[in-house]
Amino acid sequence: MYDLIIRQAKSTDGSLTDIAIQGGKFAAIGTLAPDATARQTLDLQGKVYASAGWIDSHVHCYPKSPIYHDDADLIGVACGVTTVADAGSTGANDVDDFYKITREAKTNVFAFLNIARTGIVTQNELADMAQIDKVGVRDAIARNPGFIIGIKARMSSSVVGQNGIKPLVRAKEIQQENNDLPLMVHIGNNPPNLDEIADLLTSGDIITHCYNGKPNRILSPEGVLRDSIKRALSRGVLLDVGHGTASFSFEVAELAIRQGILPHTISSDIYCRNRMNGPVHSLATVMSKFFSVGMTLTQVIDCVTSHAADALRLPAKGRLEVGADADLTLFEQRFVPQVFVDSEGQSAKGESLLVPLAAVVAGVTLLTEEGKSAHVF
Repeated sequence: MYDLIIRQAKSTDGSLTDIAIQGGKFAAIGTLAPDATARQTLDLQGKVYASAGWIDSHVHCYPKSPIYHDDADLIGVACGVTTVADAGSTGANDVDDFYKITREAKTNVFAFLNIARTGIVTQNELADMAQIDKVGVRDAIARNPGFIIGIKARMSSSVVGQNGIKPLVRAKEIQQENNDLPLMVHIGNNPPNLDEIADLLTSGDIITHCYNGKPNRILSPEGVLRDSIKRALSRGVLLDVGHGTASFSFEVAELAIRQGILPHTISSDIYCRNRMNGPVHSLATVMSKFFSVGMTLTQVIDCVTSHAADALRLPAKGRLEVGADADLTLFEQRFVPQVFVDSEGQSAKGESLLVPLAAVVAGVTLLTEEGKSAHVF
């Protein structure tokens, strides 16, 4: 007797599989015996995709943040997303409060700790180097093992003020002193110049907002990848989308992807305003935009499952494997004409839209609004 059996789920390669869940873990994957029983059974009849649970590796969901805030479940399970990583909303001052709040969420919530002790309560948290308290960061990480999965440094001119590259130098020191946790680096307007930033990054570091359309972007004025980014990628630096309100350009993404410069992870940089008013809306919307710039369904799903789990170093997430956490996203790909808008106000036509119907978290099925009206459940 399993807790949950999902029969005839469609994989991204079009094949069908059965999935059994017991005790919050995947217990069997493949073809189950017809007489296998469970407390709950969902027969998807080959009509609905099932992937490992989607991971949004760049969100803002500390509800007390004065600038970028949201509710974890509104951007998580309500949108078919089983796991989110908050990207630096909180620093050492308030990450403990954030942790307590997230224990009430149905969505798995993790955090990149902002190297500034206040997190993002202003737009220029790294303009004062005194905000970066190494001891405070170390103690916060020690108090929140398993919740703080990395550190975040926002390296654009409006954030660092006159400090240039110095906050990133400090961030790398903090990283080395704390077991080489993943470091996510926001790029935007210069200074500092992107070449300075890229040359400091090492294997496993994450450049977020990788397809932004600002002058300080990954492509040269001629539209080819900067040499500094080539070197960084060869060292194992990762590219994250981090769409957001002002950080995704269809033109840059299309040019880059045409040259084989694909994102390692697709993330939304979502918070309440760009969720409700756009251009983000949801992780599924952001994912759907990548069909318009040349990516396949399998590539897109990998960017929010196995690739995201690897980037965040969450080995029990992101894969349909026996023994892994039983997180799933059940979704449809609807082939209807779409018009998508990027952060520059430019539009692109699309032919399909990903529609999440349910999030399964540790074996518990949570229907989205679309899922509640679907006939398969």
